[in-house]
Amino acid sequence: MVAVSSDCGEWQGGGVIIGIGVDVVDVPRFAASLGRTDGMADRLFTAVEQVTDAGSRRTDTSLAARFAAKEAVAKALGAPRGLEWHDCEVVGDSDGRPWLRLSGTVAAQAAEQGIDRWHLSLTHDGDIAVAYVIAESS
Repeated sequence: MVAVSSDCGEWQGGGVIIGIGVDVVDVPRFAASLGRTDGMADRLFTAVEQVTDAGSRRTDTSLAARFAAKEAVAKALGAPRGLEWHDCEVVGDSDGRPWLRLSGTVAAQAAEQGIDRWHLSLTHDGDIAVAYVIAESS
């Protein structure tokens, strides 16, 4: 398993952007899909992603932003076939900042493309959740 996050320190130079991905999710539509499709949350998200650090179930808005992140990662990789949802986890650090934990099919595709650094931004407002991802090679 590969844990990847962006460094918040000084710019180190030399990085090359390999891919950029963005995705926008309509939260009520996403919540309705989760509600009517048995097991959908378990297919899309790991157990860790489905709960907060305090152990509470994540809100539909939070899950929608995490789904958008997974879609944005796929787009940054060029949307190759065969990526598994659980191979791209959106987790938080001790300050609550989101970062990516890649494994399996997603980590393999990133390695094949020389990607060794990811930048992730999540936001939501009203009924919209957005994720923006930059895939970089140092």
